[in-house]
Amino acid sequence: MTPSQGSPARMRAFEISGDESAVEGPLRNYHHETYVVPLPGAMRTAGEARWKCREPRSNRLWFDRRCFVSEERLLAALRDRITHIPDVFEFEGLHLQRFIEGRTLGTLYGAGHAVPHELLRQIVRLFGQTAAVTSQTLAVEQLCHPEDRPEDGDSDGFMERLVRFTEGRVYVANLGEFGPLFAELGLDDDAFKKLRKYVAGLRERPFCLLHADLHRENFIVDADRRLWTIDWELALVGDPLYELATHLHLMRYPAWQRRQVVEGWRRAVEAARPGGTHGWRHDLDLILGYKRAQSVFTDVVREAVSLGRAARSHGPRVALAAARLHGILSAAVLPLGLDSVPGPAEIGTALVRWSRTHTEEDSLPGTL
Repeated sequence: MTPSQGSPARMRAFEISGDESAVEGPLRNYHHETYVVPLPGAMRTAGEARWKCREPRSNRLWFDRRCFVSEERLLAALRDRITHIPDVFEFEGLHLQRFIEGRTLGTLYGAGHAVPHELLRQIVRLFGQTAAVTSQTLAVEQLCHPEDRPEDGDSDGFMERLVRFTEGRVYVANLGEFGPLFAELGLDDDAFKKLRKYVAGLRERPFCLLHADLHRENFIVDADRRLWTIDWELALVGDPLYELATHLHLMRYPAWQRRQVVEGWRRAVEAARPGGTHGWRHDLDLILGYKRAQSVFTDVVREAVSLGRAARSHGPRVALAAARLHGILSAAVLPLGLDSVPGPAEIGTALVRWSRTHTEEDSLPGTL
């Protein structure tokens, strides 16, 4: 393939490097088409460092609230405040992120496995560093209007905006396409009324910067066992306990290490942002409940889209997706106030029935 035959992102990567053979990619990334490139020799400012060149993918499902107008601007502002985050380099009007050479934490230690102490210590340090960054000390333009931002410390208001986003942008916005599937799984408007009641009454905690997506694939372990944190696109300012809840929800620590992480978070955040752990014992389970409820709506849509035409008949892929959704629904019974959860066989039938009427001509959003 010649550069002129590639996608706009690939052509841009070739233009930057000047050598198509030096372009690596596209990398696995849902929302962006990403390539790794070296800069031309005269422009190399960091030894043999390589840089990420990326373009947003079109027709993708976006299920997370965004706070800052630019990830690169945020990284630049955090450069001297957060340890081991990608450098940002401006080249011919483009803001490129340094590609961190190494392996993801998930590749080395998969979900459910313990994280070695020296790496866990660096995660705890990150909690403390982000807790020390407040909106008053972070001069980066935000996307949301000031009137849509809760007052500092209003954890209830922060949670209400998260619930409102999930309700409006994930559930209501997809009712036209996925409403029949939601209904067969017992999901309706009442679920959000019950969710609001479930999470009401959070204690006040002073707000700080949150990465908000700290899972094993967003940590890179380099050759010197340094832990780098990447993909700050979902970062926002809010309740520090939301960071811990999201992290625990995504990381799937073994129970004994989960307790260590909670204690490490408590010490690090309280030292950096006094009062930032107030009421955590009561509120952690409530916020985890929101995360489990959020996963129901996002994962129902994602599983259906991922299956596509393959879901027109029962088979191993449908059975696996149904089993996953059964587990996700079962975990969210309390926060969503569900009376019952359909079994895997019923979920599989619902997926097949929905697919037969909604996957004509591969027209689903988010498909490749």
